[in-house]
Amino acid sequence: MKRLPLTLKGAEKLRTELKRLKSEDRPRVIQAIAEARAHGDLSENAEYHAAREQQSFIEGRIKDIEAHLSNSEIIDVASLPATDKVVFGATLDLEDEDTGNKVLYQIVGDAEADIKQGLISVSSPIARALVGKSKGDVVDVVAPNGTKSYEIVAVRYQ
Repeated sequence: MKRLPLTLKGAEKLRTELKRLKSEDRPRVIQAIAEARAHGDLSENAEYHAAREQQSFIEGRIKDIEAHLSNSEIIDVASLPATDKVVFGATLDLEDEDTGNKVLYQIVGDAEADIKQGLISVSSPIARALVGKSKGDVVDVVAPNGTKSYEIVAVRYQ
């Protein structure tokens, strides 16, 4: 099985979430189920059914995180050799060739991607177009709303 890349920061974030799920959320929902059971008839007990649904979500998330952590190759971005080449973990300053707008992205693993925070998945179209390129290159990215051209202004490893 191929190990998926994950930044050290992303792995720490997943471990923190896992710890919270196991030590806070799971015990809280177990207590809520016990309290709802005490109210009697479970067939019409909305609190019981909501707590069971929440428990199912928590247990599923715990399994997802554990599987992801065990199947990941954790990469410390700060230890990568600093070059102008775009690789997994790099933080990029890009300029839209059409509008002049500047954007900041870091290429991360699928589990830690969050476009609102500028974290793009290594398997996304934009990351696939950028990987292997260097500072100063202009990259065409085919997106659902058309092709966009970006100039790589800076490449950092932080």
